[in-house]
Amino acid sequence: MSQTTNPLKQFFRQPAIYLRLPSNGKYWPDRSIEFPENQELPIYPMTAIDEITYRTPDALFNGQAVVNVIQSCVPAVKNAWSIPGVDLNAILVGIRIASYGHEMEINSKCPGCQAESEFNVDLRMILDQIKQPDYDTPIKQGDLEITISPISYKHQNDLNLRQYDQQRMIQQIQLDESLTDEQKVEALNKALHQITELTIETLKYSISSIRARGTLVTESEFIAEFLTNCDRKIYQEIRERIINLRAEAELKPFDIECPECAHKHQQTLTLDQAAFFGVAS
Repeated sequence: MSQTTNPLKQFFRQPAIYLRLPSNGKYWPDRSIEFPENQELPIYPMTAIDEITYRTPDALFNGQAVVNVIQSCVPAVKNAWSIPGVDLNAILVGIRIASYGHEMEINSKCPGCQAESEFNVDLRMILDQIKQPDYDTPIKQGDLEITISPISYKHQNDLNLRQYDQQRMIQQIQLDESLTDEQKVEALNKALHQITELTIETLKYSISSIRARGTLVTESEFIAEFLTNCDRKIYQEIRERIINLRAEAELKPFDIECPECAHKHQQTLTLDQAAFFGVAS
């Protein structure tokens, strides 16, 4: 008789750690995540398939590898594209700890003597430093009250890809000897205009609402139109607040002392790369 239950199921991977998100679930769209009662997400180690996924350059470049691995290792996450930026780093660090342990070896080049050295970093300490910035305090300008929220991984990834394309286009224009100087200036102006539009989109996705004289505006097209036509001072204040909040959510650099010359410098981890998960080819 054939078995209806796999007897090997007891040997399937089990949660290695439990993670409480910096956002405590705020900013997640409906049905994009299922929280257990204690609000701590079980994090599973990566499978062999997950490691293969991280070796696929196209999937890694367009963000699909990150999404697939997160949904594999954090089953509570139903749509990883919706992850608020404030939680992404914590989830990636949690997966790295669950898969390979809390110690991570990194290479660092001393800016003083240029010597390259290896250091061990305790990722638990990195995880403890990840905090949610203050998104609750709105920007107030006269009759306007502007509320900021973290951008989703989907929007951030799309914007990054488009920005990369624009920067590559600018390089190609500058190196294209078949273009006249006038044609280069025209093409560069067009590319720079598109980069400005990308900045507007970044700000648009970072604004959850604008209250204007009692009327609450949440439509993204109205917010984008406002950003395009508002006073320069208001625009700059919004932009600076978003930049500062994003910086607060990023991983803090840690101190390193060069074993060769005792020069002290700082190192920062980069999380969404195959090398971070130990699967670089």
